[in-house]
Amino acid sequence: MLTVDDYGAIRRARRDGKSIRQIAREFDHSRNTVRKILNQAEPNPLPQKRVRKASLLGPFLPVIQQILKDDESAPPKQRHTAAQIFRRLCQEHQYKGSYSQIQRYVQTHRRNTAETFIPLAHPAGHRMEADFGHIHVDFPEGRRLVSFLVVVWAYSNAPFVMAMPFERTEAILEGLVAAFEFFGAVPKEVWWDNPKTVAKLILQGRDRVCHPRYAALASHYIFAPKFCMPARGNEKPDAESTVKAVQKRFATPVPQVADLDELNLWLRQRCEQERNREVRSLSGTFIIGDRLAQDLQAAAALPAQRFDTCVIKPAMAVDKYQTVAFDGCRYSVPREFAFQTVTVKGYVSKVSIVAQCQVIATHKRSELKQMVLEPVHFLTTLARKPGALDHAPVFRDWNLPASFALLRAELERIHGTVPGSRRIAKVLQLLVEHPLARVKQAIESCLDEGLADAEVVIQRVQALADLERTRASPTPDDVAQAILRVDVPMPNLSRFDQLLCESISPSVMTV
Repeated sequence: MLTVDDYGAIRRARRDGKSIRQIAREFDHSRNTVRKILNQAEPNPLPQKRVRKASLLGPFLPVIQQILKDDESAPPKQRHTAAQIFRRLCQEHQYKGSYSQIQRYVQTHRRNTAETFIPLAHPAGHRMEADFGHIHVDFPEGRRLVSFLVVVWAYSNAPFVMAMPFERTEAILEGLVAAFEFFGAVPKEVWWDNPKTVAKLILQGRDRVCHPRYAALASHYIFAPKFCMPARGNEKPDAESTVKAVQKRFATPVPQVADLDELNLWLRQRCEQERNREVRSLSGTFIIGDRLAQDLQAAAALPAQRFDTCVIKPAMAVDKYQTVAFDGCRYSVPREFAFQTVTVKGYVSKVSIVAQCQVIATHKRSELKQMVLEPVHFLTTLARKPGALDHAPVFRDWNLPASFALLRAELERIHGTVPGSRRIAKVLQLLVEHPLARVKQAIESCLDEGLADAEVVIQRVQALADLERTRASPTPDDVAQAILRVDVPMPNLSRFDQLLCESISPSVMTV
């Protein structure tokens, strides 16, 4: 490319009387270039408009425009390139022109139709953005892909990150409540894409039908549920960039933890460290922690009560196996609730079953499609069917202290297999009303004394329960000391005199 110095040297050579041919030979330029330089004092930074010969593209423009229009509704990775349009025109429409003409037209079209944006700035405490991402984590059992929820303030960029076992509605509820509690404040708006776990139905524009539990969460914490337009994740750029930051900075190198709890503790520490980070944005340079203080000051306070972060399945029927279905699994309930209608509440890590306004069973949530059974729930039925003690997995796999097996062996040795099974079943029924530690203590004391008898064990468990209640209740000396500490104030008789005076009516005074 010719510089101003080149222009000066050529123009001085012409001034000194050299011919154009001689200058062209000396400076290795064409004579046309020399003439252009002599007519201009310095290089023109603006490119000269090239005069092109007549294009053969004209008759094919409607075809190209239709292809580009159809591409607008096609998946991003399945849209035509300029080369693909050129091949189609040659094969389907006998195009005889060059590829460069099509390439220039496509580039011009896409440049003219490319989306542009307006810089936005959200006020403090107004907006939070949420999204899910994925990272690989090394656990003792091996490397696993883990979902994580990101919640970030749009004004300060202060993040909250929480790993989740799945991305269902209950995980979203638990994650958002944990984020509100982490910051100690609630924004006026929370923005999402359009996951079906949050927006069950997409209506016209930005109208959505929210999941009932997400709508209940928004009502409880008094924030407006907001959603991006479909396929417009760029409308919540802070959440999108935070997901990438977790993947690139938080999770590089790959974290090594024992379980999700340890991972979440580590993620929480990283979020707290982010408050010291400096951010450069269109609105300027700032420290995240400084702006977070403004976010929290402008945001709403937490409500007095915590939201119940569960999905609710009402009117679920309990079957003859004393189980109720939830999320592909079946969970057991006590015998007295068989064949009744219950409500199932599903949390991230547990499942609670409610009947008659009380929780009747709580199980650890299972990700496997299986039956989750609590042996105590089936002890009432075991009294009528003691043979199930060896044939039902719920009892066969029950991990009880060794003293229970020793007692059963003694009972079967003394009374026989079937009668012994009936007697140990009666002992196991004690676990319905008494804690395992108390029943274990009674069995061990009986075995130490050589009293392998179910009735004796039952009596001893009851005696231990009575003894514990006696120790828990106050003794007469405790009651006497409490009475001595009671301070009764002296009565104020002037108030009584005032009451008598006010009770005398005017009619009585005139008599």
